[in-house]
Formats: sequence, C-alpha cells, structure tokens
Amino acid sequence: MKNKSALQAERVTRSRTVEQWVVGQPTSDGAGVKLTRVLTQSLQRRLDPFLMLDAFASDKPEDYIAGFPDHPHRGFETVTYMIAGRMLHRDSAGHQGLLGNGGVQWMTAGSGVIHSEIPQQEEGVMEGFQLWLNLPGRDKMCAPWYRDFAAADLPGFVTEAGVGVTVIAGASHGQTGAVTREATAPLYLDLRLPARARFVQSLPVTHNAFLYVYRGAVKVAGQAVPAPRMAILANDLQADGVELEAADEARVLLIAGQPLNEPIAQYGPFVMNTAQEITQAVDDYRAGRLGMAGAA
Repeated sequence: MKNKSALQAERVTRSRTVEQWVVGQPTSDGAGVKLTRVLTQSLQRRLDPFLMLDAFASDKPEDYIAGFPDHPHRGFETVTYMIAGRMLHRDSAGHQGLLGNGGVQWMTAGSGVIHSEIPQQEEGVMEGFQLWLNLPGRDKMCAPWYRDFAAADLPGFVTEAGVGVTVIAGASHGQTGAVTREATAPLYLDLRLPARARFVQSLPVTHNAFLYVYRGAVKVAGQAVPAPRMAILANDLQADGVELEAADEARVLLIAGQPLNEPIAQYGPFVMNTAQEITQAVDDYRAGRLGMAGAA
C-alpha cells in the first residue's frame, strides 16, 4: 500500500446518483462453471465501453473445478480479478500464468486468441470477477497482449478514513493503476470500506460508470445499495464524481470508462463492429486461422 502522505485529495462537489439497480442473472459458462452475470448484453450500450461483468463465488469444487477449457476471443479485452483461489491461463500466443489471490490477469484478445482458464485447486473457495472491455474499431485486429499482475504488484493505498483501495486501472487519489488505455480510459477500483467510512472519487462527466457491491452495503449520494447488486450511476453534467458511505464493512467494485459510441456486433466470444466482421471471425476460427501467429 502507498503511504497516506502521497495521496492527492479527490474533490467531488456533487455526487452522481443511482439510476437503477441491477440484479445479476445466475448462469453457467465454460465447462459448467456456475456464475452470476451482472452486466448483460442488454446493458452494453448503456454501459459502453463495458460488455460484460461476471461474478463467481463458490466453496463447492463441483461448481468451478472444470473451469473454462480452450475457447476463442476476438475484438475486446478481458480483465480477470481473483479474490480467492487460483486460475491457470494458457493461450495460443504462448502466454501462460497462474493467477493467485488478489491478482489480476489482463488480456487483449485483439485479432484473436484461443485460451483456457482452469482452476488449480480441488478444495476451498473460488471467488472473483471477469470484466469484458471493448476495443475501438481501429484496434480490434491488433496483436494479442497478456499480462499477469500479482496482488503485491497492484497499486494501492489507504485513505485517512481507512478505506483500502486497489487501483487496477485508471487513477485514484493521485495513484495510477496497473493498466491505462487511451481510447476507453477505464477506471477499475476495488474498495474495502470499514464501518462508518466515506469515499469519494472524481469521474469525468463523459464516462459511463457503475459499481458492484459484493460485501455489505453502501449509500450512494444517500441511496442504499446492498450486496449483491450493481448500481448504474446516472450521467449528470453537474456531477463531478461519486460519494460512497458505509454504515458497516463493505466491499465494492467501482468501474467507469469513456464510451466508444461505435456499433457493437457480438456473436458469443467475438465482438466486432459489423456482422461481416463477425462472419469473418467465425470463418477464421473454423478454418484454424484465429489465434495463429501472424494471422489477421
């Protein structure tokens, strides 16, 4: 954690409010992994540039142990954040890494990768999140990229109020996160609020933003949001950030980004701008071209 004296105070004169609550949808993916889809396809336009948020948490190995065998992606980025448990990643670009407690895996699928994500334990809790972040049309066929960040490598700090903050992407209170992106300018924070704590975060008025409460409850501009709920934050030209308060201990993901305002064409694990590009992605996958070095 960074020293408190290194922090820069965030100034928020008017907090965004809660536009709506969202209750996640129980589903399964991969080889039957049970999860909750919090950000669904119907919200992609409203929460542009974010495409999906899955939350998974279980102490029953049969819910997750089969993991996510080889599957393709093209046209976006995945951000996997592990709260508990371990996940082994392998992909067709030659990357491999073991994601542990508190770690983040950031993968840019770009022109295409085929990868697997397999839990490396048979007992104990597996808990975490996977966020899908769109790429602008100009970057959808970029070269794939991958990096693992151990918990100790993620920037973090503790506020004067005792709020612990992990900065996965973007910047908060003067601390720059592990990853930055010019086009989407994502902010991704994990907040650990003690009882009676307050936290403020400035947000550009152009950004779409939401939070996901996964422990306890918080108030957003005085409106209560309990776990497990996502709260979409209203776009308000007069609001310069968001203010959270917790009566008791709480944990919250705060996520925001600059919308791309581009067409979204999705077919399963492929997210492009047009139906023709989706057809090409499917053809490339079926022909064995997707995920091959040098393939475009």
